[in-house]
Amino acid sequence: MSDRPVSEFRAGFAAFVGRPNVGKSTLMNALVGTKVAITSSKPQTTRRVIRGIVHRPDAQLVIVDTPGLHRPRTLLGERLDSLVLSTLTEVDVLGFCVPANEPIGKGDRFIAEKLGAVKKTPVIAVVTKCDLASREEVAKQLLAVSQLAEFAEIVPVSAKGDDQLDVLADLLIDRLPESPPLYAGGELTDEPEQVLVAELIREAALEGVRDELPHSIAVVVEEMGPREGRDDLLDVYAFMFVERDSQKAIVIGPGGSRLKDVGSRARKQIEALLGSRVYLDLRVKVAKEWQRDPKQLRRLGFYD
Repeated sequence: MSDRPVSEFRAGFAAFVGRPNVGKSTLMNALVGTKVAITSSKPQTTRRVIRGIVHRPDAQLVIVDTPGLHRPRTLLGERLDSLVLSTLTEVDVLGFCVPANEPIGKGDRFIAEKLGAVKKTPVIAVVTKCDLASREEVAKQLLAVSQLAEFAEIVPVSAKGDDQLDVLADLLIDRLPESPPLYAGGELTDEPEQVLVAELIREAALEGVRDELPHSIAVVVEEMGPREGRDDLLDVYAFMFVERDSQKAIVIGPGGSRLKDVGSRARKQIEALLGSRVYLDLRVKVAKEWQRDPKQLRRLGFYD
């Protein structure tokens, strides 16, 4: 924790960028201290720019978690990459995330090159998942990352072990402008509740499905509110969209078993998020080739 005087309060935005599945969302959740972004072992889990807010006596750090940059194969992929690239110039500091337990690849070099073009924004290289690598492997990765580009700092962290998170927070905050707080005290994200609920449902759906299916799943909460005459029960009506009838069968499972399991796990997460008992009505619909259809993308919340 910094010993900066409170009179020099700093506030601003930091974005985590990197290829898919390098631990950006897990890192943001760890810094914020609660779950504001869904995580999964599947690449391309994050599809929106999500903001998590870190409150300190001397600063307010707004972390922007972005989708992983990759070579897009669909219109959705193109829009996600465009979203990330536009974010790079809108924040005060960038965190370039590279996992400690995987070799540097073409994707990392591509992103490092993109970051090098953002001249006015300092870039801190963050070597993530250090709990999954030996000390020797971490040291080798730090050297490899240092050869990718010239970074303001390079810091190894472990989100799951809380290792060096305070150091990373200090490095990010040191590069924020002096400013009053941007969000009210205690607020941990500015995401609408319905979006967070939809994301929790999608996270539950990502578990236990075939490798090719997660990218075809989208969730929309159609309606959410207290049940009439009850202040202890929230009704949530949501649709899970897939692209083909065969995918619908996979999501529902034999006799509806998988959908029931998804609903049960999602409901527990939603109740923890909202602090209320929840009735979840979850249904599956087919929206053919929605990842490639501009109209369907807009309907599902992925705008130009």
